[in-house]
Amino acid sequence: MRSRKDPARPVAAPGRARAAGAFQKGVEALAQYVAREGRLPGRGGIQVLADGSEHRTGIWIGNTKGHRDRLNPAQLAALAELGVEWAPSREWLGSETGRRRC
Repeated sequence: MRSRKDPARPVAAPGRARAAGAFQKGVEALAQYVAREGRLPGRGGIQVLADGSEHRTGIWIGNTKGHRDRLNPAQLAALAELGVEWAPSREWLGSETGRRRC
């Protein structure tokens, strides 16, 4: 039981806002890793962010690939710019059909 002086836990953001924040954190971690190493991380890649938190960047890439059909064009473009091979190129995202390849 927590004492009365302990601060209450912060309320989690609603689903989409929290997911967007998690995606942005993943992109930041991936950008740091690519800038430092010049390549994508392996499955076990962990990146320490500026705020001191650790991000399992390699696992995040695999999880993101698993639900890439739910990513919006801006998110796919951010991944493509960082060299993620399964993310469509900017040209493909602007195609006339508006469909994304899986």
